[in-house]
Amino acid sequence: MDSVLNRVGRTAARRPWLTIGAWLLAIVALFAVAGAAGGEFLNDYNVPGTNSQKAVDRAIERFPEMGAASADVVWHTTDGTLRDPGKQAVIKAVTTKFAHQPDVRSAADPFAEGGQISDDGRTAIGQVQYDKQLKKLSEEATTRLQDAAEEARKAGLEVSFRGQVVDLASQSETSGAELVGLVAALVILLIAFGSLVAAGLPILVAITGLILGTAGVLIAGAGMSIPTIAPIVAIMLGLGAGIDYALFVVTRFREQLAAGVHKHEAAGRALATAGHAVVFAGATVVAAILGLLLTGVPFIGGMGVAAALTVAATMLSALTLLPAVLGLLGHRVNSVRIGRRRPAAVDAPADVENGRWGRWADRVAKNRYGYSVLALAVIAVLTVPLFSLHLGAPDDSNLPKTSTQRHAYETVATAFGPGWNAPLMIVADLQPGAEGDQAIERLRTTLTADSEVATVTPTALSTTGRTAMLTVVPKHRPQDRAVSDLLHRIREDVAPEVFGSYSKDVYVGGTTAYNTDLSDTVGNRLPWMIAAVLAAATVLLIGMFRAPLVALKAAVMTTLSIGAAFGVLVAIFQWGWGLSLIGLKESVPIMAMVPMLLFAVLFGLSMDYEVFMLSAVKEEYDRSGDPARAIRVGLGGTARVITAAAAIMTVVFLSFVPTTDTVIKMIGIGLAVSVIVDVTVIRLVLAPAVMSILGHAAWRGFGRSAATALPTSPTPAAEPQRTQVG
Repeated sequence: MDSVLNRVGRTAARRPWLTIGAWLLAIVALFAVAGAAGGEFLNDYNVPGTNSQKAVDRAIERFPEMGAASADVVWHTTDGTLRDPGKQAVIKAVTTKFAHQPDVRSAADPFAEGGQISDDGRTAIGQVQYDKQLKKLSEEATTRLQDAAEEARKAGLEVSFRGQVVDLASQSETSGAELVGLVAALVILLIAFGSLVAAGLPILVAITGLILGTAGVLIAGAGMSIPTIAPIVAIMLGLGAGIDYALFVVTRFREQLAAGVHKHEAAGRALATAGHAVVFAGATVVAAILGLLLTGVPFIGGMGVAAALTVAATMLSALTLLPAVLGLLGHRVNSVRIGRRRPAAVDAPADVENGRWGRWADRVAKNRYGYSVLALAVIAVLTVPLFSLHLGAPDDSNLPKTSTQRHAYETVATAFGPGWNAPLMIVADLQPGAEGDQAIERLRTTLTADSEVATVTPTALSTTGRTAMLTVVPKHRPQDRAVSDLLHRIREDVAPEVFGSYSKDVYVGGTTAYNTDLSDTVGNRLPWMIAAVLAAATVLLIGMFRAPLVALKAAVMTTLSIGAAFGVLVAIFQWGWGLSLIGLKESVPIMAMVPMLLFAVLFGLSMDYEVFMLSAVKEEYDRSGDPARAIRVGLGGTARVITAAAAIMTVVFLSFVPTTDTVIKMIGIGLAVSVIVDVTVIRLVLAPAVMSILGHAAWRGFGRSAATALPTSPTPAAEPQRTQVG
């Protein structure tokens, strides 16, 4: 592979304008295809095969109106009651306006029969039913509702909305988070390189890769469900990974120039060395994320595809576009100096070994057992909260206070009870004759008597009379475990007791049921995915280094850093530690898809640093045969670049935490924590300590390592002395 990468780098550097032109052409062509294909982002929250999904499918089949989009209207007054003639007249007038809006089939008057009005008469819930599916509506539907509600607000009423249509108009936005991350990354790159040109190249590569990746994601959206949150996750990962990949290549290129290598050859060697780590790490990320398709949950798989396409695009940019630009720049890559930092310098192994990081590696090696215990203790403390992990989903109570859904949630909870925000929809196929009718009545009676049920709505029958639907309102809020317990009790105990052998035709759905089923599905499949990713990465590492112990060590340590990140997530989001600092009011369960997504992404990202450092260690071991010296030289020569790369990823990931979406907050914090732990505790402490304990045994294996097929030293000669360029 190294020889292939070397040729790719030299070819791109020799024909820079051809390469750049090909990139521009590819971007234009892909966006043209995306426009023609009509790709879009849509939240298609289906979990095939689950009980809640069967409830939805059966309800839409037997009650066709259930398949259309809807929005709840929550009316409230603090002065008098809604039954006051003036207020009632305003509500009726505004409801009529709702009914006459485009695509609206009906608007329910809360004062009509079956309307929902609180006991004190101050709060009511109405519903606007559309005649189209959600994917065929636009944000304008919510805008029209808000505009019509202004008449009621001017009359002193509070009007808020919630539901699918409203959620469509308030999708998560990055709020410029990517710009904050880019600025912070540029500052770190300036400190690392001391040159504005060199610092700007990784940013350029990452942005170009993001543009190409976005076109690919839009094309994918024409053939599969890509959730609206996917572009934000893709941008987050693409920026972090793309900048890091380019950082490694630019660093090696500058070192080659400093050693006196011609710019075309320098680009080839940079790609053959640092590019090798980029290919392996990027491929691992892509493969691991695509493993999300195995969950069988469309929107999780769609998110994986979006992230994988974006990371692949940034990787391709680092491997083709970057060497072309480097070939154009040559020594001008060190132009526009910032501060007093000297340009790239090449250190002989002896200089690296005696440098700051080399001395640190020697210190760790001399106290390897003590540092191993200390590092493992830190990781263990961070991981402890993981054992109380509770998978679930945030609800409207976790949205910003200014959002209409949050206001509707709190108004309903106060007026009707928290369970009105967590209704369970029961759909049951009735057997012919009186037996079926009696069974559904027994079900209503049993549920009404349940201590965890607030109320049960009247039964609705399909046009054939053979399918019944009713709503169970719990006493607790959606995220309360008692609601999940009630759901399982209905399915596993109540339905079998009431319907006997026909209980297989009873389904329980609704948002809360969906979230519970999603959590159960992900929880059951997560261990298998972890095992598959671990096995695949271990095999790849063995193939790369021909050293089983090194591969096993890398897989285990990466898992440790991910476990620590999960523990921190639980402590923050479930235990509530520092929630106010990230803009949340109260604790929330960990979104079911977050652990699976984080594991897939983090395993690949960690391999980035692992391969970069181990390649340098292996090179020195092959040269000197001294494992202790190999660790000092390997860590000493890569620590600065790795820490700079980790700092960039951390600030990029944390820059997305201020967004309003709780899931984005979880992903950003989880990624940042894992990178910090991986680079500080793992790479700088535990890894050198364990490698020192293993000694020669670490490199016992078979054959020649792919990582050393081409020397990673930037020198054209045997062993260079320190050289300055610029």
